[in-house]
Amino acid sequence: MENLANFLRYLDLERNYSVLTQLAYEEDINDFFEFLKETGSDDYLMITTQDVRIYLSALYDRKYSRNSISRKISSLRSFYNFLLKQNVIVENPFELIHLKKGSTKLPRFFYEKEMAALFEAVEGDEALQVRNRTLLEVLYGSGLRVSECVNLKIGDIDFDHQVFLVHGKGNKDRYVPFGSYAMEEIQNYLISARQNLIAPLTETHDFLFVNARGKPLTVRGIQYILKEIVKKSSLTSDIHPHMLRHTFATHLMNNGADMRTVQELLGHASLSSTQIYTHVTTENLQKSYRNFHPRA
Repeated sequence: MENLANFLRYLDLERNYSVLTQLAYEEDINDFFEFLKETGSDDYLMITTQDVRIYLSALYDRKYSRNSISRKISSLRSFYNFLLKQNVIVENPFELIHLKKGSTKLPRFFYEKEMAALFEAVEGDEALQVRNRTLLEVLYGSGLRVSECVNLKIGDIDFDHQVFLVHGKGNKDRYVPFGSYAMEEIQNYLISARQNLIAPLTETHDFLFVNARGKPLTVRGIQYILKEIVKKSSLTSDIHPHMLRHTFATHLMNNGADMRTVQELLGHASLSSTQIYTHVTTENLQKSYRNFHPRA
């Protein structure tokens, strides 16, 4: 479909959106097209606000969460705004559709004792154990997005200043520091593990993290590794790569880091995205209560 192809090209070339973001937009728009076909009105250029409200009702009937529905509507509003600017349509049927904001969920994170349990689960000298331990140190110690982590190359590491050159969302580069623990693990990994893992390859590459066959690690690969780490640990909770990013930010804030610094480290374009980390953990609440309440 030409209009959709042009929109995706616009997201890529003009908005510099990542491949994953483009795929999310494409999936949301195609889902709407399928709905139109099922309801017998598959001319997406002729729909009205009433058609959009029917689609909204269908999404609620399918038990989609408020966040998922909001994302789909946002994707479609952007697509139809693009069509409007291209003079393909004369009115955006999604323009007047606004969902009420639901309650904001606090980000899920690990406590320091839980992080210690995760690190205990990756102890060992085998190549994959060394890689997994290094991966955990980098994700927790730098707060990188999982997409930024898989794209990290050896040439992006400045060992003298202990910083990564990170290529973030929208092709925005930033420097992110890493600590002595990560420094030690990365150097050990490069010497004792990565070389062995990439040895069977006929062509080498510069990506830092590799899989068991020596090829660059993928987002799905990291998700699998983290789930296996949790299985080997004493924890009973599930895990997602973004939880380590949340943990990174939460621990910084709880130990006194200012919000602007955390914003810069996370690569957030807006401070409002960082404000969610102003929550404090139950542990800190209890500590403050014991210190300051006369009847504690």
